[in-house]
Amino acid sequence: MGATFWIKRYLQAAVPLFLILAAVEWFKGSTAREDYVSAAVWALFAAAIFTYAAWRRYRNNQACALCDNLDAARGAGAKPKKR
Repeated sequence: MGATFWIKRYLQAAVPLFLILAAVEWFKGSTAREDYVSAAVWALFAAAIFTYAAWRRYRNNQACALCDNLDAARGAGAKPKKR
């Protein structure tokens, strides 16, 4: 996984988060420029933490329980067994 992958992952986290935070500011009725700048800064920091954690987990080759469950579900035909 190269730099392009991690940049895409960062943007996929930052852009929706900014849109959510900006929408919250808009619904609150505060439409000042500083409010949107604050939303952008928070989105950038949160996406950076999210991406760094994923990169570090990848780099250390740590297991991901969610990923393992998805792989198992795909291998079993993605249909849960009836009890």
